[in-house]
Amino acid sequence: MGIHKNAPLTPAGREILVRRVVDEGQTPMAVATAMGVCVSTVRKWVGRYHAEGLPGLQDRSSRPHRTPTRSPEHLAEQIAALRRQRWTGTQIAMTVGLSKATVFRILGRLGMNRLKALEPAEPVRRYERASPGEMIHIDIKKLGKFTRVGHRITGDRRGQSTQRSDKKGPGWEYVHVCIDDASRVAFTQILPDEKRESAIAFLEAALDYYKGLGITVQRVMTDNGGCYKSFAFRDACEQLGLKHIRTKPYTPKTNGKAERFIQTALREWAYAQAYENSDHRADEMPIWLHRYNWHRPHGSLKAQTPISRLGLSDDNVMRLHI
Repeated sequence: MGIHKNAPLTPAGREILVRRVVDEGQTPMAVATAMGVCVSTVRKWVGRYHAEGLPGLQDRSSRPHRTPTRSPEHLAEQIAALRRQRWTGTQIAMTVGLSKATVFRILGRLGMNRLKALEPAEPVRRYERASPGEMIHIDIKKLGKFTRVGHRITGDRRGQSTQRSDKKGPGWEYVHVCIDDASRVAFTQILPDEKRESAIAFLEAALDYYKGLGITVQRVMTDNGGCYKSFAFRDACEQLGLKHIRTKPYTPKTNGKAERFIQTALREWAYAQAYENSDHRADEMPIWLHRYNWHRPHGSLKAQTPISRLGLSDDNVMRLHI
């Protein structure tokens, strides 16, 4: 039970109150004056202490012992049975002859006021491709450019929204990200927009990057952004020999590995320190990405680094690890 911020007594304070009366022999009036409560409150807690001991000083529910006007249980069972058939509250009210307010109150008490509560929660579905290159996930994160330390550090937002709405601000930049489903090896580029030309250029750059690591990409998964739905992107995937898979609309968890990588990048790179400007932030991206792929333990890989899943030989490690 939550304690009100101005409550004069808590369970610990009640014990002090009782001890002063019972053990120290102070009068209820003196204790009430010292602790800022009325005399009847002092007598109430002393009486509970004598009847129940220290457990009697704990908070207890304010719910009444009897509720004569409460709807009968058989009506609640009937309402619950109809709700399991996915009837609306209005339909149930018309059938059982109660007001909608009463029906919804009963449904709330039963935890059935929302239809989704009637179905068990969908289990978490995790999947992972067997080998690197079977599928890569691609996504885009829009970041605001800046010319001074940002509001996330200083807390000062004055003038920022006005500048952007008037198109007088520094503008935006777009972080295109790609992550391999099996190994979690990632690749990123900061591009000026999220149009189809940039998406295609990033895809080609990502394939070259993975090729340098000995990975041949077979599939690419994206969301339903305009650049990925374009005919140009479709044709580029066909020319590159890739199978293009798009996620179910409004279901970002399907592309969860890319979404999670973006959150990690924001926390550990984009908002990790006070950059002087967005160019400084962009310069730090390759440094952080190298650390992510080669040195940072990954939780889903049993604390191993993404690059460890490629099985590179010592010669390749020396050649690639700069």
